[in-house]
Amino acid sequence: MGMYRKLILICAAAMAASVSRAAVPPVVKVDTGRVKGTLANGVAVFKGIPFAAPPVGALRWKAPRPAPHWPGVRNALEFGPRCMQGNIYDDMIFRDKGPSEDCLYLNVWTPAASAKAHVPVMVWIYGGGFAAGAASEPRQDGENLARKGVVVVSMNYRLGIFGFFAHAELAKESDRNASGNYGLLDQTAALEWVQRNIAGFGGDPRNVTIFGESAGSFSVSAQMASPLAQGLFQRAIGESGAFFSLHPPQTLAATQEADRKFAESIGAHSLADLRAMPAADLLAAATKPNTVRFSPDIDGYFLPRSVPEIFASGQQSHVPLLAGWNHDEGGYRTIFEKDEPTAAHFVAFAKTRFGDKADEFLKLYPAGTDEQAKRSAQDFAGDQFIAFATWKWIEMQGATGHATVYRYEFDDAPPAPVNGEAHGAYHSAEIEFVFGNLAFKDLPWRPQDKALSDLMSTYWSNFAKTGDLNGPSLPHWPAYNAEASYPVMHLDASSQAAPDEHRARYEFLDNLK
Repeated sequence: MGMYRKLILICAAAMAASVSRAAVPPVVKVDTGRVKGTLANGVAVFKGIPFAAPPVGALRWKAPRPAPHWPGVRNALEFGPRCMQGNIYDDMIFRDKGPSEDCLYLNVWTPAASAKAHVPVMVWIYGGGFAAGAASEPRQDGENLARKGVVVVSMNYRLGIFGFFAHAELAKESDRNASGNYGLLDQTAALEWVQRNIAGFGGDPRNVTIFGESAGSFSVSAQMASPLAQGLFQRAIGESGAFFSLHPPQTLAATQEADRKFAESIGAHSLADLRAMPAADLLAAATKPNTVRFSPDIDGYFLPRSVPEIFASGQQSHVPLLAGWNHDEGGYRTIFEKDEPTAAHFVAFAKTRFGDKADEFLKLYPAGTDEQAKRSAQDFAGDQFIAFATWKWIEMQGATGHATVYRYEFDDAPPAPVNGEAHGAYHSAEIEFVFGNLAFKDLPWRPQDKALSDLMSTYWSNFAKTGDLNGPSLPHWPAYNAEASYPVMHLDASSQAAPDEHRARYEFLDNLK
């Protein structure tokens, strides 16, 4: 018994030592110093790592510069400040300390046991109309997705006037005759950081997937198109949006002219005047009602041509693409405005909007009854807002991208809040499902919601690992192609693939361009 008790004590000591080692916060060396994170249920978490120099002072409206080095070990325990923005979207909740012009920080969640693990990497780009958003949102927390066997990275990027202001003086200063798109350049800089540093976190820099929602999905399509991002990722996922819309980004000349007029309207007659303005004052001026919208342009550098032109010529990144949108991306009020949602009003709208093509439009978006007209208005609102552009992206990558394409439709309508109203499978509803973060939103989630979240996070992580979504015990997800009638995976309580039923709608819109 004595020897037996001794063996027990030795084993207990070894287990205690193992637990002690696991409880010690991990430290990783990156190219600018060492960072210390935390451990959470088998996932190491690093928050607020600088990936570029603070874009302040003379660096306002410059391409991102290298982050400064720091001595010793830097704590990576809190999210970095979000980039300058107003309070635009009610559903955005942040866990950082507030907005700042010094905002170029990223976060890493890794399940890797060592730097030699070579775990696939997923780099998230948040949405928010290029005017709002941050990597600190709880619905985008990477911990649960990382448990699916991937390293998750998320970054902040400059927004609004700070990320997308264009000016002739900036073009001259750049030595590339380009201005604007600083937020997109921030994203590329984060991808370059991943290439240099992610191996230290156990990630595989040769197996990187970029994914994003809304403006983040638009960004994914832009990163695919940009020559600056070639080779920085091997797969792409787009959730609701792409730069193939009916209203594409403006040219550099048009953007610079509009932004020059804005600058003069606030008394700034030179670049020096603009850089001298406090960030809060500049934000306040740029977010007043009826102010020019600051968003990506065709700058001649990050985007040498429009995204559709680049894809049409086959010069985009030839990587597998998973893309789709939600069933209820738009709202019928977008079409009816203050009118009652009736069939008569929808027919009148069709005739005004489409003229001699109104009858063709009404065959695709029928208005036989008031209820049918209301649904058709909702469908058309979603199509012109998100669905058509995403569909066109899928089509173009399938035609010229020399890689597998998959398409989905998110059909699960999250349960309504207590004493609240349900809004269908609304824009952005899929985010917490992909990240496995239903618990972050206070809704009466059903078992089928939780099962769908597990399914989607498995699909997404499978795609990141191999480029194929399929796996044991999963509903089969076929590739998107004409031979199979363009299959769409419908993601809901009984997820299954089915031929595209609405292709004629998107072809109609495509022919209007």
